[in-house]
Formats: sequence, structure tokens, C-alpha cells
Amino acid sequence: MTQKEISGGVGAFMVTAAASLLDKTVAFAFGRPGYRLRARLFNAADTDVDLRGRVCLVTGANSGLGYETALALAARGAQVHLLCRDRGRGQEALERIRVATGHRDLVLHVADLASQKAIRAFVAGFAPERLDLLVNNAGVLPVQRVITIDGLELTHATNTLAPFLLTWLLRDRLTAAAQGRVVNVSSGGAYPQRLDLTDLLWEKRPFNGVIAYANSKRAMIILTRMWANAFRGTRVTINCMHPGWVDTAAVRASLPRFHTFMRPILRSPAEGADTMVWLSVAPGLATTSGQFFFDRRPVSPYKLPRTKERAQDREKLWARCLNDCSLAEL
Repeated sequence: MTQKEISGGVGAFMVTAAASLLDKTVAFAFGRPGYRLRARLFNAADTDVDLRGRVCLVTGANSGLGYETALALAARGAQVHLLCRDRGRGQEALERIRVATGHRDLVLHVADLASQKAIRAFVAGFAPERLDLLVNNAGVLPVQRVITIDGLELTHATNTLAPFLLTWLLRDRLTAAAQGRVVNVSSGGAYPQRLDLTDLLWEKRPFNGVIAYANSKRAMIILTRMWANAFRGTRVTINCMHPGWVDTAAVRASLPRFHTFMRPILRSPAEGADTMVWLSVAPGLATTSGQFFFDRRPVSPYKLPRTKERAQDREKLWARCLNDCSLAEL
């Protein structure tokens, strides 16, 4: 072993040890300091990938994490489909990506993911016969209880059911790809939350947007594992991640006090999206499925023992998604 290799090994060990200590602070681990420390261990080759010929779909692509992911995929040559709720903001994002990358193979789709009719109409009109990558990024954190056109609470409809239904309806196109991938975006806010299916419409208690959001992101983690089982025997992989604490428009709007207090250490959207991009493109992940990632490493989604669900809870969640989306079992 050369001196350079020894120094590199010692350096990596020290960074890993420092990052492990930082993890105990939560705030700094989830914030920019944790990302920049962990990034010293990243392998640049993992994301130095030519995506020409790949078809990718990113939900909520007009801003924040979704925009940065769509930008990164376009920069690598993929055909990128941006699924946005607002046509004006979606078109603006598309033009910004086009200017930034010089890439022109970009397609805008408009659909409100809180509406299952809109999701089904989008899928029916989605032209590509195969889909190499689906990034389920779009999410909401409403401060007041809102009931959708389908009679469902908005957080549950958008954060849990929309990605479930999209994955379901696009599964044949994912399996038609040489190596289909699904990336689900959760949140560190899921850590203290145990899955709760007792009152998803918030009819029996005062609405709490933060808890509703955390519960939906816990559901995303669980459903990722269940989808991995459903995709077993195919070439499709599905993984979940959380981006840490990121300075996005959604955080500023929904959690203004948190944003004001934590702003000095919040991650940039590009830093938050890094693991999303890595999961989307890294060649070494071709057979990795059903895992939960943070800063390009698999982590346990259960920091607290009380948050671990039972097998019957997982089955009830899957059944609830089927029911609320008017679907039959696979």
C-alpha cells in the first residue's frame, strides 16, 4: 500500500468518524454541514453517466428538488418529462433547464396530482412506450385541512396515493425498460412518526399539517419496500431517500419559523437532490431495491423503536392505497 493510499484511507476514516458524530446532532447532519462532510466520500464516477436514449419522468419538476433533478438528468442527455401542476411555472422551469444545459429533449406535462382523474389522463396520454426512470418527488405540506375532488385529504392524496397510482399505472412501461428505476422522495420528518392509518382524512381530530406530512412520508418508506417485493423478478428497482433539510420555496411557505431559524445551515436544493440524482443514474445500483438512503448511503428509517410498523400495518397500508385509488390487487 502506497503512502497516498494510506493517507486516503486515514482521511476517509476520519471523515466517516466525524460524520457519525455529526449524525447525533440531527440539525447539522440534516443541514449543509452534514452534506458537505459526507460529500468528501462521494465517488464522482457514480454520476458521470451518459443518459442519452433514457426516458425519465420527474414529478414536481418546476422548483426545488424536482427542478434540480430534472436539470441534472437533462445535463446528462436524458429525455426528461417534467410533470407539473402549473403550466406557467412548468414552462418557465423547462426553459431554464434548456438554457442551462443546451439540451432540448424536454417535455412538459401538466396535471394536478391531487386528482386521480388527472393522473389517469396524464398516463393515458404519455407517449413513450418505455420509462427508464420515475422520480416521485412532488409533495405538499398544507397548513389547513383540504379535501380534494376525490374526497380525500390533500396530504394523503398527493404524497401517498399519487406516487402509488403513478407507479401502478406506469409499471408496464418501467418493466419494458432495460433497467427501470423508481426513486421515491421521503423526508427526515418521517423519523419520529409511526405509521397511523386510523384517521387519514382528519375527520376526528384537529388537523396538524406537520404530522400529516410526516405520516405520508413514513408511508412512502414502507410502500417502497412493498413495491420492491412487487417488482421482484423484473428488471425494475425502487428505492427511497430523504434529502435532509433543504432551503426550498415549499419549506419557506409551509414552515416559515423553521426556515427563519435554520436558514444558515439549510442545504441548497442541488445538495438536497444529490442522492435523488445518484439513485437515478449510478450504475452500481442496478440491482439495489427497497432501501432507504441519505447522503448516498443506506440508512435505517427507524431511529426510534416505537416507529417500526408491524407486518399487518404494511398490509393495511397497501390495501388502503388500492381502495383509495380504486385498484384491484396485482
